[in-house]
Amino acid sequence: MAAPGHRKLATDAWESLLRTQVAMMRELNKEPLIKELGSREYDVLFNLSRCPSGWLRLNELNDHVLLTQPSISRMVDRLEARGLVRRKSAEDDKRGVLIGLTETGAQLQKTVGRAHVQRIMELMDAGLTDAEMRMLQQLTGKMRAGITREH
Repeated sequence: MAAPGHRKLATDAWESLLRTQVAMMRELNKEPLIKELGSREYDVLFNLSRCPSGWLRLNELNDHVLLTQPSISRMVDRLEARGLVRRKSAEDDKRGVLIGLTETGAQLQKTVGRAHVQRIMELMDAGLTDAEMRMLQQLTGKMRAGITREH
């Protein structure tokens, strides 16, 4: 059983991490282009843009998004209706559906992405040095690895 001081440290550290993430997301969501698209929608477009083949199955897309998305299927429907993504049948499984960016979706992702990255850089630079950012990256990577080992 963990000592009470250790439990408090763990919960305080978690709360600090969570509050920082929330503060960052609030600031990032103020970006006019993100307001137009929405951070969850951008997350979908971003992940599709990073896919080497340009296509992902719906369940693969759900595994890659950074933000919690309880109904990725409905979101993809909305993005498709806006002409930002398209669907096609998987060649290896005709019942499977692949999701990919349209040209309009790819262009919007690039435009929003540039503004998003610029704002991330401004927020990170305001609080951390390059060495601290590297340390943060190492610490969060170590934490994710520990979580992955546990499951």
